[in-house]
Amino acid sequence: MKLPRDFYQRDTRTVAQDLLGKYLVRVLDGLPLVLRINETEAYIGRMDKACHAYGYRRTPRTETLFAAPGTAYIYLIYGMYHCLNFVTEPEGEPAAVLIRGGDARGDVELLSRTRYGKGFSELSPYQEKNFLNGPGKLCKALSLTRAENGCSLLGDSLFVCDDLAPLGLDVPEQDALPFSIQSGKRVGIDYAQEAIDFPWRYWIDGGR
Repeated sequence: MKLPRDFYQRDTRTVAQDLLGKYLVRVLDGLPLVLRINETEAYIGRMDKACHAYGYRRTPRTETLFAAPGTAYIYLIYGMYHCLNFVTEPEGEPAAVLIRGGDARGDVELLSRTRYGKGFSELSPYQEKNFLNGPGKLCKALSLTRAENGCSLLGDSLFVCDDLAPLGLDVPEQDALPFSIQSGKRVGIDYAQEAIDFPWRYWIDGGR
């Protein structure tokens, strides 16, 4: 079942934690690319100097952050890596959850070819270890770019669900096990003054 808009229209930190263990699905050429979210970060514009729209700053880049909850906000960093975020809270409140990492599910071969241009069995141990453990790596594996910025997470091309059965996929046994959530400082925000210390990064224990 796809997550509804109401799921995203809540406190960003709550959404960031509740997304852990959910399945992110990207449909490409009719085929689903799937991963299980294992790491997220929360960004809240009204109070967070690490957020692109801190203090309600509106620019062409940040406009998507003011959109309806359940909208994809995708931006480019270092001129080469894309980052996927889910807009949260009521429309007009600039806030979002960054999807930092995941575990491959479904057709792992297809994910591998999108990420590396070769099959999963051909990956080196280093490549396998670093498959989806970062926002840029995740976007590359899902073939997400700025072209998808602003798309709805309620549609059929990019969405989040809590079950893989509607996709005709089996849920691995380990996904049904309970897990604990860890939290800590976010990554790469040395410019953000006091916000550096906000413990708004969340991950499944053992999933980083």
